[in-house]
Amino acid sequence: MGQHRILAIDLGTGSCRAILFSPAGQQIAVAQNEWSHQQPEGIPGGADFDTAGNWLSIADCIRRVLDESGTDPGDVAAVSATSMREGIVLYDADGRELWACPNVDSRATDEVVELVAAGEAERIYATAGDWVSITTPGRLLWIGAHAPEILAATRHLTMLSDWVLYRLSGAFVTDPSIGSSSGMFDLATRSWSPWIAERCGLPIECFPPVREPGTVVGSVTAAAAEQTGLRQGTPVVLGGADTQLALIGLGAAQPDTLTVIGGTFWQTAMVTDEPLIDPAIRLRTLCHAVPDEWMVEGISFLVGLAMRWFRDAFCQQEVEEAARTGTSAYALMEQLAHEVPAGSNGVIATFSNVMDAKRWVHASPSFLQFDINQPGRSGRKECIRALEEGAAYVVEAHRQILEEISNVRFRRLTMAGGAANGTLWPQIVADVTGLPVTVPVVKESSALGCALVAATGVGIHPSLQAARSLVGAVDRVCEPDAARSADYARYRDQWTAVYAGALGLVDEGLLRPLWRAAGT
Repeated sequence: MGQHRILAIDLGTGSCRAILFSPAGQQIAVAQNEWSHQQPEGIPGGADFDTAGNWLSIADCIRRVLDESGTDPGDVAAVSATSMREGIVLYDADGRELWACPNVDSRATDEVVELVAAGEAERIYATAGDWVSITTPGRLLWIGAHAPEILAATRHLTMLSDWVLYRLSGAFVTDPSIGSSSGMFDLATRSWSPWIAERCGLPIECFPPVREPGTVVGSVTAAAAEQTGLRQGTPVVLGGADTQLALIGLGAAQPDTLTVIGGTFWQTAMVTDEPLIDPAIRLRTLCHAVPDEWMVEGISFLVGLAMRWFRDAFCQQEVEEAARTGTSAYALMEQLAHEVPAGSNGVIATFSNVMDAKRWVHASPSFLQFDINQPGRSGRKECIRALEEGAAYVVEAHRQILEEISNVRFRRLTMAGGAANGTLWPQIVADVTGLPVTVPVVKESSALGCALVAATGVGIHPSLQAARSLVGAVDRVCEPDAARSADYARYRDQWTAVYAGALGLVDEGLLRPLWRAAGT
């Protein structure tokens, strides 16, 4: 394998990263830029993805990770990309970006209501596995109604990780894992659905060919090489969706193991050998990045972003100390939360809601039940722990739904992503769910899965199965504490009731929600 390096580009809701791996899956270096997505003026719920500015952020990450690791661009054997799901990019006949949005765009309220009223939303869900509130059907109908000139000029559509590959190589292509997150797929055939495309007013010819992850789609162009510092001609390999590639990065999936990927969003997922659809339209089903496999997941909305907001708004002292000492502000925040017992001394955080795809609304982000007579027991450290506990309660609710629809009883849980870097958060998840939580050595499992797929695609590994056998090293296992689990059962019931009341204030129009899906 020599000095070969594999470059994975990871586009999350809150940041982009360029991560270098060895062919065996050891993380060598990472560069990251945080970003945000702006709401277009006069478009409630809308969110734009800035293709020009965000590409500069991605190119900067690539240059920095090469420079800071001392990697010769000629040693990069392959480059691939993974991204958040649902976000799309539209292009004209010359390949110029016309319009793009991230996963959180929810502008298509009227169009979603129309699809629901006509009974077409349920038909799309039965075919594509996801509700229409934040997927492509409603967005294309919105463009057709509000910007018909863009839809008329559209000749290509890709997902966001596909867009990165297009920027690198000039190729239009997708894979089943990221493609199915569009809501435009037929899960059974693992390809685009002609009837959904026709209903949305975009010819099926505008959708890219579907290939399996690991397919070499082209090579880095001269223009991309100049922008990123990569060597012209470096193979560009098809990656896929972040959660599905994270499952690959965690090794072989076990049927009794639940997986939580803790990033800006948290995904609580299981792998199936058939497209299992939730009959109550709560969770979502997508194609896995492994042929003939699918996954079902519950999504916890903006968990990581809520913690980032609290860091930036209330933890300037920890941010400054982290910069001075070279540690993590999040680690310092968790040190504070370690001082707080289960239940956060009564403080309750209402942020992410349990997923209900057909009516996905979140309470106004709030902290409740401060004890103003005891400021030492009712302040920042309690808020940090309350945020972590609220996220764990949603994981437990998703676990129960997954067990209900699959008839599988989970016996363990694997937790990866940025939240797994903490010492407290995985333990809280273990205590709330009552399951032992395994934390892998490599927490950036989405990027690792992307790197393994890319290395397999250029022949470094004989098969994806062989590549997956190289990973899965365990950092630690958090065993649930029986006493805390019993306490958390009561606290979770309390949180569920309080959250319902807080959501009622949103329904009455008295408070703004954290987020509201289109058409709800």
